[in-house]
Amino acid sequence: MADPDLDALRSRFTRALVAVRGDAPAPAPEPYADNLLARWREPQRRYHTLAHLTAVLDHIDGPLEEYAGAPDLVRLAAWFHDAVYLPERSENEERSARLAERALAEAGLPERAVAEVARLVRLTETHDPSDDDRDGQVLCDADLAVLAAPPSAYAAYTAAVREEYHFVPNDAFRSGRAAILRQLLGLPLLFRTPYGREHWEATARYNLTAELEMLSTAADPTA
Repeated sequence: MADPDLDALRSRFTRALVAVRGDAPAPAPEPYADNLLARWREPQRRYHTLAHLTAVLDHIDGPLEEYAGAPDLVRLAAWFHDAVYLPERSENEERSARLAERALAEAGLPERAVAEVARLVRLTETHDPSDDDRDGQVLCDADLAVLAAPPSAYAAYTAAVREEYHFVPNDAFRSGRAAILRQLLGLPLLFRTPYGREHWEATARYNLTAELEMLSTAADPTA
């Protein structure tokens, strides 16, 4: 897949940042956008790429926008939610949230807005927002929407995730991946927005269950 339009993405970040901070004197937003764009293009990424960022933003700007209470804060959280991504590290969400806290404070956002973006980023570790957390629900649904992809796109997603973890032996990867799938399937709902529940929930559960069965078969060919 070709890289998304970098100028268009830069403009999307700028609009969200300026909408939140208002007209107060502050640094130009473009260097912050460029820093994030560079992070999302790092060579270790195979799934957590600009294509994933664009898809998340498109979901927030599309069917989920009307459900968000503060959509521009959700957009900024989407930009930062995997801004730090090293597959061999386990604290990527926390490090991404800390990056958001530093960068957005420097960029002139009010303290409360910075704290909310960081909270939303941290929420993507569990994807389990509370029932009254509409912005958290929008971000988590947008991030997990790939789970409801058609079969070919879902297969491409799982292959890209495996490539990101190429350094993990097959048995260990299958075990870890299966644990993640069971955790997701154990949630009462994968998707919390009305749109997500209606359009994505059933397909995502089918995809996750099918992948879990394939992992189990690969681990035990006699099963």
